[in-house]
Amino acid sequence: MIDKILLAGFGGQGVLFIGKILAYAGMLDERQVCWIPSYGPEMRGGTANCSVIISDDEINSTVLEYADAGIVLNQPAYDKFLPFIKPGGALVVNGSVVDITKGREDIEIVSLPAGELATELGNHSLANMVCLGALLSRLKTTNLASIEKSIDAVVGKKKPQLRDSNFAAVKQGLQY
Repeated sequence: MIDKILLAGFGGQGVLFIGKILAYAGMLDERQVCWIPSYGPEMRGGTANCSVIISDDEINSTVLEYADAGIVLNQPAYDKFLPFIKPGGALVVNGSVVDITKGREDIEIVSLPAGELATELGNHSLANMVCLGALLSRLKTTNLASIEKSIDAVVGKKKPQLRDSNFAAVKQGLQY
């Protein structure tokens, strides 16, 4: 099994963070993992994207020509990366800020009001984690338990107060 995942948005939206959570979950499950971040020189507001590959077998190429699934957190990311989801794949979209009228018939587009759902949880910045939860059921190589362990490992030690809110956001997106 292999999942090739594309994540994109503005810097500061947590794109690289959800990539790191996915990659860490794959490592905890003893899978082969590749995490490649890409971002502009701006601290916040510039473009950010990353690719994550999680595989049961050796990863022969880190180049992500087409992704099985993805998350886009803003309109420019949607416009740019929509063509890079392979037919039959899934794209989770932050419907709070992205207009999906220009879509594709050959992929599943999951648009959810991630900003509003995150705000209901008390922190608008958790929209990325809500989208991660919505993506989970469409992945073959990881699951909620692995993501929880990953959040514990990545967030729990440095900022334990954020562990519960991040996990609640993932569960909110999964339920949506």
